[in-house]
This record gives sequence, C-alpha cells and structure tokens, in this order.
Amino acid sequence: MTNTEIADWGNDDDVLRTRILAEPALILDDPELMRALVAASDSTLGDNIVDLRGMAMQRLESRLAQLDETHRTVIAVASENRASMDQIHRAALRLLEDDSFEESLRALDTDVAEILRLDSLRLVLERTQAWPDPALARLGEVVHVAAPGSIESYMTAGRGPVARRVVLRAAAPGAGVVHGVPEGVIGSEALLRLDLGAERLPGMLAMGSADPDQFKPGQGTDLLAFFADVLERAMRRWLA
Repeated sequence: MTNTEIADWGNDDDVLRTRILAEPALILDDPELMRALVAASDSTLGDNIVDLRGMAMQRLESRLAQLDETHRTVIAVASENRASMDQIHRAALRLLEDDSFEESLRALDTDVAEILRLDSLRLVLERTQAWPDPALARLGEVVHVAAPGSIESYMTAGRGPVARRVVLRAAAPGAGVVHGVPEGVIGSEALLRLDLGAERLPGMLAMGSADPDQFKPGQGTDLLAFFADVLERAMRRWLA
C-alpha cells in the first residue's frame, strides 16, 4: 500500500477506521506502516518494560533482509556462471571449426583468446628435440617449447607434489616467458594440463589475464577442465 492510497481514504477518522478494519492486510503488508505502529506502541511503554513482540519483529525483519540479500547473491552468481559457460562453449566450438592443426592452434591466441577475454593464451609443449622445429615454428608465438619436466615444475611452482589438472593463481615468477609477454603484464593465470596421448610428453595451456582477480584459488574449474578436454581431443586427432 502506498501513501497515495491512504490519502485517497480522506481525513475522516471513522472512514479510516472502517477501511482498516475491512482490509487489515493493507496495513500488515506495508513495512513502513508496521514499523511506525510498533514505534508508537513502544513509546507508551515505560523504560523498565521489555517489548518482546517488538524485538521479535525486528529480528524477523533482519532475517528477511538477510534472506533477500542471499537471494540476490545467488541470482548474481548463477548469472555469472551461465555467462562463463556460454563463453567456454563458444570458445570450444571455435576451436573445432578449422580444418587443419595449424589453423586450429592459431585460433587460440586470436578468436579464442578474445572470446574468453584473455590477455594471453599460449600452448606449452615439452620436447626433447632442440628448437627450432620447422613444424612448430610455423605456428608462431602461440606455441612455447619447454624442456621435459618444465610444465610440472611451473604448475607446482617448484614445490610439488603433482599439480592438479587446473591451477588458478596469481602470476608466478617467470610468467612473462610462459605467456610470451613482458614480465609483470600478467596478473593472474589459469594453467590447464594436457595429456596428448601415450608416448608423448605432456602439454599445458596457459591462460593469462592482466586482472589479478580473474583467476584465483578456490574458483570453480569444471568449465576450464572441459575446455582442456576439448583441446586434448582435437590435438590428439591432428597428431595421430
């Protein structure tokens, strides 16, 4: 009920009384009016009187406000998760559009990086063969070749034990080399371990963001693990 609706009742006390008795819900459903009525009731009590009913109403109002805030937070998180899921799905579909291995990988640091709103996206491959490798050289900066064991060491920050499939953290020392940008540009990173099949050294997809809060420990990793699965399968198909 609004103040305008109350004003429409007129100034006749009998009319107001009759209307309130006929439609008490109009008063009960208005938080401002109820607070005013409770305050008016409290003013008639002595200082040594405790109004348990008023205290109960205040507590219920506080809980209702908390529930409302929780409801808003849940909706916001659900909306953000849906947006993230749409981004990953779009990126995965873009990765599968090309007809060659080279075109598919080149799309990583162009279209895919743009879809995921990343400042860097790089594929790290371990190889025993010395660089340059003509086949990999054609892929340009999207591929970074590292010595065997480098991926495990970087993902665990040299501390061990074996890193998780997906690592989210603030940019580690040496992030500039891994991401192919000047040191200090990357604020946070997501590292996705890639299993390229039997008898092949592991790979890693390094996602970098200048925003230090984009990737943090404790965030969900299911969508990133799904994207790693898609890239793994695409690479295995081309490498076969």
